[in-house]
Amino acid sequence: MVSQSKTMKYLLSFLLLIPISAFSQRVFSTSYRNQADVNIFVVDYENQCDLKVYKVDYANQANGNNGLWHFVDYANQADKKIFFTSYANQSDLKIYFVKYRNQAGWRNKSKQHLLY
Repeated sequence: MVSQSKTMKYLLSFLLLIPISAFSQRVFSTSYRNQADVNIFVVDYENQCDLKVYKVDYANQANGNNGLWHFVDYANQADKKIFFTSYANQSDLKIYFVKYRNQAGWRNKSKQHLLY
């Protein structure tokens, strides 16, 4: 029989090994720039973007900082609040929405910190 202290020790060790990237990318689209954590511009062509984004249907499908986004209904449910700008020069991050999940990912990893 395993003692309770050993069980707690194993549990704590396991929790410490979970990487930061395990958090999902739940996003909320704000109506005003000053409410957002990141300003986003949607580009017309894939080669212009920093991040290729695929919209998933459920929050549990959006794990990691790899372009899988789940849009939530309320700001308090989101990991990041974003604002869609009208001009590229007003944005922190340029994204392109892809059709397939396996196309999502970073093209410019120097901006990856914006979504942590």
